[in-house]
This record gives sequence, structure tokens and C-alpha cells, in this order.
Amino acid sequence: MISSSLWPCRPSGRLLQPLWDHLLLHHRPFITSPFFPVVVAFSSYVFFSVPFAVMDVLGDRVPFFYQYKIQQDRKPTSKMMMKSFTIAVYNHMFFVLPAVILGTFILPSPTLPQEAPTVYEFLVDGLASLLLFDTQYYLWHFIHHKIPQLYKWIHAIHHEYISPFSWATEQLSIPELMTVGLWSNLDPILLRCHPLTIWCVTVFSIWMSVEDHIGYDMPWTLNHLVPYGLLGGAPAHDMHHQKPNSNYAPFFSHWDKIFGTAVSLKRTYK
Repeated sequence: MISSSLWPCRPSGRLLQPLWDHLLLHHRPFITSPFFPVVVAFSSYVFFSVPFAVMDVLGDRVPFFYQYKIQQDRKPTSKMMMKSFTIAVYNHMFFVLPAVILGTFILPSPTLPQEAPTVYEFLVDGLASLLLFDTQYYLWHFIHHKIPQLYKWIHAIHHEYISPFSWATEQLSIPELMTVGLWSNLDPILLRCHPLTIWCVTVFSIWMSVEDHIGYDMPWTLNHLVPYGLLGGAPAHDMHHQKPNSNYAPFFSHWDKIFGTAVSLKRTYK
């Protein structure tokens, strides 16, 4: 993939070059594999979900964490968590992987540049990717909640539970999963992002997605660390599951505020 040409080249800003050189020298076969993005995405989902799944299992036996539970009157069961995880595994095995294999016969093999992105390119291109995806999903999400047939056939599976939990992040229908996957792969190409930027954005966006679904409003999560309420986080998405005609944006809060679909958190207790 070609490095971004949207931004001026700043050699002094290539602090990421040693990392990129290491990847090219020691891990080129792995990072050029068409399965690499799938491995990165799915392993990130598992890695980020496990700690919160443990918290859900322990529940109020660990009050330090449980005090931040948004809907304390609703606790996911092991059966619910296993069902969500099984759906995610099934979707990846029987739809994502075949799509990747098919893509290897259609798409050209990726070409990795020798230069790493500058820090400036990395940050700006990464933010642009997140903002573009956020806009696309807001519109898609809004439409699927307003048209009953689309909601029933495509999006309803994600709303099976009023109180979300980490494993439910990827409890998606095939059309929704493929749509999200298309944007995630196409947007960086349109923005001409560097591969390293793409991979890091993938991991970061999955972290944000899992954090949206954890069901805990912790003071150290991103929506509290980023100022001015720019991120919705778990409070916003939890309210979306409680009140589905609200908080459609996956990451940021500006579209919900602009279009009047933002709803503040309402916590419930035992």
C-alpha cells in the first residue's frame, strides 16, 4: 500500500521508522498475509473482552469494579456470553475467512513501503479514518433503526440484550458484519493511509467498540479521558440499548448532538 500523500513528508518526524523496519525485517511474511488483518481484529476483540467478561462473572463479589456497573439489575449469564462469542467465531470462520480467501484471487498482493509514516501522518490519517467510519455508521445505524424491515432482518440480533456486555460487541448479523468490514478496509484505501496506521486504527477502533459495550461507566475509560464529551463511550451506547432511538454514533458524540439524538446516561441499581 502506498503511504499517504495527503500530508507533507517530514523525515524528522519518522519516529516510527525503527518499529516499521523491525516489522519488515522480522515479520514480513506474516504482515503481508491476507489473513493478518483478520487475526489482528479478532484477537483484539478477544483480548479486550476477556477482562470485562471476568468482571461480569465475578459481579458484586468485586465491589471496586461493580460499583461502576451501569445496569446493576441486569447481569449477563455465562450462557449469554457464550452465545455472543460463538456467533462471532461462526461469522469469522464461515464468512470473513472465505471472503478473505476469495479476495486473494481478486485483489493484488499488498506492497509495503520502506518508509514508516511520520507521527503527523499517523495521527491525522488515523483520526480521519475514525471520523469517516463514525459518520458512515451513524447514517447506517440511524436508517436501520428507522426502517422496521431493515432493523428486523439485519440489526435486531445486536439488540437481543438491553444491557450490553463485552462479548456482545461482535454479536452481529452477516450483512452488518460485512458492511462494517467493507468500510474498515475501504476507508483507509480512500484516505491512502500507511499500513502501520491501518493496523493501529483497527486495534484502537476495536478497543473503542468493546469499551462501548462493557456496561461499566468507569472514570478511566476513554470517554472520560478525552475532554469536552467528544466520545460517547459505554454510557452513550448503554443508553442506546436501553433507548434504541438514541445515540447512534459508534465512537464520537458530535453527530448525535447535531441531530438531537443524544441521550444522557441513566443508571439502574439493584
